[in-house]
Amino acid sequence: FFLNGVKKWITSGRYADYFTTLVNTEKGFALLLIERHEDQVSTKAIKTSYSAAAGTAYVEFNDVIVPVQNVIGDLGKGFYYTMSNFNHERWAMAVAGNTMSRLMIEEAFKWAAGREIFRKRLIDQPVIRFKLAQMVAEIESVHSMIEDVTYQMQTSSSQSKDLIGPIAILKYKQTRAAELVADNICQIFGGRALTRTGMGKFVEKFHRSHKMQSILGGSEEIMADLAIREAVKQMGPNPSRL
Repeated sequence: FFLNGVKKWITSGRYADYFTTLVNTEKGFALLLIERHEDQVSTKAIKTSYSAAAGTAYVEFNDVIVPVQNVIGDLGKGFYYTMSNFNHERWAMAVAGNTMSRLMIEEAFKWAAGREIFRKRLIDQPVIRFKLAQMVAEIESVHSMIEDVTYQMQTSSSQSKDLIGPIAILKYKQTRAAELVADNICQIFGGRALTRTGMGKFVEKFHRSHKMQSILGGSEEIMADLAIREAVKQMGPNPSRL
């Protein structure tokens, strides 16, 4: 294969020696294992709000020669392999994202229990308890969805087909819950939520970077649409009579 093209937002691209890449060939989409050669593969750092350690990169392929034996799976099925992998990626993102949201709730409880204003703890204020309850309700509902989907992933014989919709709606729900957590915890922490040091540093980091989850791996709008389209497929042509 003689390859030219670019890839954006590639996590660890700055450090990678090999790139698993979906390419369009004369015989359909193929998944190729491309080895880094300095004169053929170049990477540039993309600065992001979440982490420089992610090594997010813009990757350029210039006249790269890829041997036939570097084709992963069957030629022409690369798009199917890529879509199948999204299930695991999106599930992992939902698990990691909900874990971070849960940690933010822990930070909120500690701050609200220790911070006093006019001789009264924040947690003694009804409005603060309401915000905490909102966050807890959202995170626990997402956790329940994760448990359900994880069980189905372990037991389903056709995971790539049956769980596309449930995993998409799980990721959508998790990122919506994270948005509420980010908003509520900033209101609880006040000015501390804007500082990169002290007790507010984790909150500031979360508020600055949580949107990553709602964009990477499929945006919220795409996830919601995908879930409903999969549900419509299951309905069949005539689900009901009016």
